[in-house]
Amino acid sequence: MIPVIRHTFSRYIGQITIWGIALGVLCAYGLLLYDSLVEPEAQQQYLQLISNYPPELMAFFGDISQMFTPGGYLDTLFFSYIPIVIGFFSIFSCASLLAGDEEKGILDLVLAHPISRTNLFFGRILAFISATILILCIAWIGIAITLPRTSMEATVWEIILPFLSLFSLLMFFGTLTLLLSMLLPSLQWAVMVSSLLLVASYFMTSISKLSENLKPIEKFLPMHYYQGGQALTKTNWSWLGILIGFSILFSILAWWLFEHRDIRVSGESGWRMSTLFKPKRSDSQKAD
Repeated sequence: MIPVIRHTFSRYIGQITIWGIALGVLCAYGLLLYDSLVEPEAQQQYLQLISNYPPELMAFFGDISQMFTPGGYLDTLFFSYIPIVIGFFSIFSCASLLAGDEEKGILDLVLAHPISRTNLFFGRILAFISATILILCIAWIGIAITLPRTSMEATVWEIILPFLSLFSLLMFFGTLTLLLSMLLPSLQWAVMVSSLLLVASYFMTSISKLSENLKPIEKFLPMHYYQGGQALTKTNWSWLGILIGFSILFSILAWWLFEHRDIRVSGESGWRMSTLFKPKRSDSQKAD
């Protein structure tokens, strides 16, 4: 499994560098503005400016009333909108984790080597998890370097909590996409469905702050359990466990489906729901 992890991880080097540095610089630059915004005069001016914007717009930037607290500021600065940005990294990465090579006609050649499907599956998903953690670590380093230069009452270790919440959400959408890539006809279908769920969940969770009618629906959306910058002061470990728990469930189901279906030579396929009721065929049986 180690060679699989190492080889798959090498594919992520460019993405880790670009995503990590971009998020790290964004965090560092935004945090440098903290002291200038928390001054009483600046707060009044900023609140007056915000009051001119429609509440429907500001709902997408966290709880503005808490903006001048450490957790609220981090939420507005970064964590309120970043899931909709880096979430696409998780979706595209996991959609192509196995289905990408399959559609290119590479996966059957890889499985011709002395490696089990289980080792290939978990080796690749562990490489994706490692790449995601490294990207978030680089972003965290951007805050950790800048934090001592500000008056924000938070430690670099407390800052890990919002990143942990973000990590759990990325794992949810990543593993969900991986599962869909095992069920749907193509990589594009898996990306489309997961992206639609991500965007819809983000918009509906944000708008639910203004509409009581959406509250019952919002509880069924994954973004409801994402805590963002507010995790800095009041982490809900149950919510974190729900997202991680579903991620593990999606991974197990995707692994089971990968073990129990035939690998196509290349291109897209039909709907694979019948795989759920189809007995597993061994590679030797397929060769016959």
